Amino acid sequence: MTDLLDSLRAIVGAPHVLTDGDLGAWEQDWRKRARGKALAVVRPADTAQVAAVVKACAAAGTAIVPQGGNTGLAVGAIPDESGTQVVLSLTRMNAIRGIDAANLTMTVDAGCVLQTLQEAADQAGFLFPLSLAAEGSCTIGGNLATNAGGTQVVRYGNTRDLCLGLEVVTAQGEVWDGLTGLRKDNTGYDLRDLLVGS
Repeated sequence: MTDLLDSLRAIVGAPHVLTDGDLGAWEQDWRKRARGKALAVVRPADTAQVAAVVKACAAAGTAIVPQGGNTGLAVGAIPDESGTQVVLSLTRMNAIRGIDAANLTMTVDAGCVLQTLQEAADQAGFLFPLSLAAEGSCTIGGNLATNAGGTQVVRYGNTRDLCLGLEVVTAQGEVWDGLTGLRKDNTGYDLRDLLVGS
């Protein structure tokens, strides 16, 4: 495992591979009902680093537990108790890449906090209607992974209904670019819907 940790440090930088100290914020669900033990918490800064981390872990046969704001209620974002899994924390990937006012779309990183996204839309004169109790700490990647509904789900739909496209790192560490602003795209399989709510 030392070789894997060295590889991860080379990819994201040593300060962003956490192995010592209190990792409770990443190893325990926010309701404190379950707690695991991580081999490391790795915090990549961009998609290329995520892909490299996934490739390194796949080559080492090490399981990855992706984690956004760790606010989910299903205990799906914490490691098991084995101490062999890597928590892939996406909180550093918090950028708003762009707002397209003409197309009424915005592109954001998976670790973007929902409230930050809402505020950016508001400042541009728009509404991003997804609203949850945890909106000050949950991330859009987690919202998409759980297909969150929120308080306005009846009017605006689940998170899936608010998403036009995705950029995804596969289990092999390859990047699938499905980012699109098209509202009607009937070409091929709808991989977006396969991934949202996964």
